[in-house]
Amino acid sequence: MTKALYVATLESHSGKSLVVLGLMQLLLGKMARVGYFRPVIDDIKRGGIDNHINTVVSHFSLDIRVEDAYALTQSEVVDMFNDGRQGDILDTIISKYKELEERFDFILVEGSDFSSDGSIIEFDLNIDIAKNLGIPVVLIDNGKGKTLEEFCGNLESAVNTYLQKEIELLAVVANKVRPENVELVNQRLEKELKDKTVAFTVPRVKNLSHPTLNEIVTSLNGKVLFGIENLDNQTGSFGVGAMQLHNYLTHLRDNSLVITPGDRADIILGALQANLSDNYPAISGIVLTGGILPEPSILKLLEGFETHVPIISVQHGTFDAANSVGNIKSKIYAESKQKIATSISLFNTHIDGELLLERLETFEPKGLTPRMFQYNLLQRAKTHRKHMVLPEGEDARILEAASELSALGIVDITLLGNQEQIEKKAMQLGFDISHLNILDPSTAENFESYATTFCELRKHKGVNMDVARDTMLDVSYFGTMMVYKGHADGMVSGAVHTTQHTIRPALQFVKTKPGIGVVSSVFFMCLENRVSVFGDCAINPNPTAEQLAEIAISSAVSAEAFGIKAKIAMLSYSSGSSGKGEDVDKVRRATEIVKSTHPHLQIEGPIQYDAAVDPLVGKSKLPDSEVAGEASVLIFPDLNTGNNTYKAVQRETGALAIGPMLQGLNKPVNDLSRGCTVEDVFNTVIVTAIQAQES
Repeated sequence: MTKALYVATLESHSGKSLVVLGLMQLLLGKMARVGYFRPVIDDIKRGGIDNHINTVVSHFSLDIRVEDAYALTQSEVVDMFNDGRQGDILDTIISKYKELEERFDFILVEGSDFSSDGSIIEFDLNIDIAKNLGIPVVLIDNGKGKTLEEFCGNLESAVNTYLQKEIELLAVVANKVRPENVELVNQRLEKELKDKTVAFTVPRVKNLSHPTLNEIVTSLNGKVLFGIENLDNQTGSFGVGAMQLHNYLTHLRDNSLVITPGDRADIILGALQANLSDNYPAISGIVLTGGILPEPSILKLLEGFETHVPIISVQHGTFDAANSVGNIKSKIYAESKQKIATSISLFNTHIDGELLLERLETFEPKGLTPRMFQYNLLQRAKTHRKHMVLPEGEDARILEAASELSALGIVDITLLGNQEQIEKKAMQLGFDISHLNILDPSTAENFESYATTFCELRKHKGVNMDVARDTMLDVSYFGTMMVYKGHADGMVSGAVHTTQHTIRPALQFVKTKPGIGVVSSVFFMCLENRVSVFGDCAINPNPTAEQLAEIAISSAVSAEAFGIKAKIAMLSYSSGSSGKGEDVDKVRRATEIVKSTHPHLQIEGPIQYDAAVDPLVGKSKLPDSEVAGEASVLIFPDLNTGNNTYKAVQRETGALAIGPMLQGLNKPVNDLSRGCTVEDVFNTVIVTAIQAQES
């Protein structure tokens, strides 16, 4: 079973709490440790507690602190959104969610309320949150005050939006539907959504929408005169007591709320007497309007009543008070035992909980989002801190990335270069490098030892000690030797050096892993809603069929190692068996090699790029393929195609390209582009650190 479920709505007051309470009751009956999380809550006063969190945590006695059960407030989200920091919103939510994921068997996630100025961004935000957390959704909408066409049309449109974003919709709940229309709505939704998701319809129940006396006191800023211990009384209908008592009594209904001017002693006393009579329904409370209190003699009489009816006084006029009570949007509180019981009962009656659990069992996330991928990279790098050497210590981008990495405590770093110049440049740029180690190869303690080792390793190529010493003055060779000797766990270079200059030392003496015939590379392409692996876009100009097969296998291993399920597309200008020619035949041979040597891998080739990544095109061109339309590992036939394609995708879509990451070496050495950004350096160092953990 998946570890979480997201409950989202289309608007405020959709009755989301009913579904949350029912689901929590159901889940706690199946597993011991169930957590609860709200990514975004309404703003709360200092020292206050979000009502949703308080209700769920208190009623079910969950082992979770309130501050751990949410990530951000509405105001914080709006401020971050207006500052263009949408990514920070998701990063904060992912981080808080992941902390809970470690503690609980399952997490019930409740979306936002659409009740503030930020509601305009909430629909898309809930989609982004569910997508990035990789969890399925139960979607709820409120049928109150809508035509059948309007209600079902809104739901179908929302469902299509979620599905287009590749989010699994576990179910749709049509809530607050008139009881006489339940079957009609059921039939319509079943017809409209039958191939997309399942739908449940829940009828409107009055006592869930009517406020308690406590809510009325809060909303109207009332003063409680009597019955403070019964403010949780649930109101039913309400009416103004402005007529004669004998006429007003005929209008009383179950749990009626009496609203009357404070000087109408006849209505007050008559309503209380009716509440005690077996011949009239019970009343829930009395609201005295106009700020008028009954005469002292009447108050004395009321003090002697043994009644469970709260009496409150408000400053509002009778008309305004009645309107204000009618406009209260009732909520469910931890003390609202009756409402909680009613909600759970409605859930059990009208929503098939066991079917939801069955659908949860078969749910599989459809990919890893860029935000979640980057979060996972950071967390993995932190689990076993590694030591990275960066040979280009005087470059501003290297200095900034190294400073940030050090501040976050992700890796230990050694910079190579002239210490005085590096420190001077860092000071000029305002970067703190006090926690970084700086080595000048020419004065390093290990210089002579490294030169001797290099001489021994390359003496068959005519290298003597003089040549070895000259070579070790080169920061790329010195840094690579640090990795070879185990004095560093990995190296990242290439910001100011060519690819050849960066990887030549590694090929000369770090060498490749057993069974690996070709060193290749991959980029992790962080697209809008998924992460794809592109290979080889940096190393091999024109690989043979055998080399292409090895690149595909290595790339699949890399993808799986970084949490991406490998579905390999061997790219060409033709899909399937239709194309002819030397280039497409090479891809076809490479595909057959992979299938024969690694039959467990999912692979398709030759296949065109659009058929590999677009489900509709893939189904059209290769309907029986398990890879077409869902490829996560894309293998290009040559460097010309791969390098240009990754750069085109990066520039035209704004995708983040992490890499290139070299694969096949005994120890991790990675190359940067000379046009790299600080973010590129940061991410490549993290990827290299993770590779070092696997070495």
